[in-house]
Amino acid sequence: MSLHTDAVRVLEGYGDQEQLRRTYLDHLAAHEDAMWKACAAGHLTASALVVDPERGRVLLTLHRKLRMWLQMGGHCEPGDRTMAAAALREATEESGIPGLDLLPGGPVRLDRHATPCAWHLDVQYAAVAPPDAVEAISDESLDLRWYAYDDVADVADASVVRLVERTLTRL
Repeated sequence: MSLHTDAVRVLEGYGDQEQLRRTYLDHLAAHEDAMWKACAAGHLTASALVVDPERGRVLLTLHRKLRMWLQMGGHCEPGDRTMAAAALREATEESGIPGLDLLPGGPVRLDRHATPCAWHLDVQYAAVAPPDAVEAISDESLDLRWYAYDDVADVADASVVRLVERTLTRL
């Protein structure tokens, strides 16, 4: 199964945000290259909010290019076999934390936003950090920092706050 096929499967099974979900599926139907950064009309991306439920906190990255506190995530790569695998790869690479586990049940949210390269149609997951997690800053980050759930709104935009809120309903 191709990543494009997996994305269609994931979105067909996603039971929320109906209008945005339909936008993603229409985009996939119209663009064979919708999974790749080269698709100038916009492309699907995969992200994951790293959570530490035992301590009531999330790990955010200060994105090097955007200079915003965000969840881990980014462009899909040819080696990604599924959207979930892409999100987990991105979360692991950007957090430096091995042993992350995606929350069951598929994506937590969808979020479409403009970026310098194109529209990102982000498929957002949540990943639970192991109890002994130690983060390590990647080349894509200026900083990594744990934030208590209630403090996220003080540093991040509304899309990250909504992702935290939806994640908490899954924990």
